[in-house]
Amino acid sequence: TGGVPPPPAGHPPYRAPEKKRGVLIASIALAAVLMLCAGGGVVAFLTLRNTETGAGAKEPAVAVDQFLTAVYKDRDASRAATLVCSSSRDKDKIAAKVAEIEKYASAYQNPRFRWSSPKVDNQIGDRATVTTRVTMTTADEKVADQDLRFTVVRKTGWWVCEVA
Repeated sequence: TGGVPPPPAGHPPYRAPEKKRGVLIASIALAAVLMLCAGGGVVAFLTLRNTETGAGAKEPAVAVDQFLTAVYKDRDASRAATLVCSSSRDKDKIAAKVAEIEKYASAYQNPRFRWSSPKVDNQIGDRATVTTRVTMTTADEKVADQDLRFTVVRKTGWWVCEVA
């Protein structure tokens, strides 16, 4: 048949050079890994940075005293929320707790709340446990006590993060 003669024996047939697919695939994979690392770095930064706005209190006991004043004396949920660390700052829950205290207090004659001076029981680095006893006294001489334990953390100052 007429056509192209077969290659001489002992020589492999000629092939055009293949495109370097391996390099292309490796480049794409490397770019994807770099994008994931950069994205992960941004997420880590946003998660771990100090997200507190404001100064916070200068001492753990002061943070607790300010929080108690906002909740029990002023009954101001908005003010209380500004004293709570961002990870615990759920304005609806704080407002519900203040409303609960308001409802409880409305059942008594002229209730007054006071508390013992907040005491730092344990402080390790930027975390402290503070305790106090809240006492409600009424005009008809009824008295109720509640012991509270607060976890406070220092970021841009001291912030209340947990109440038990």
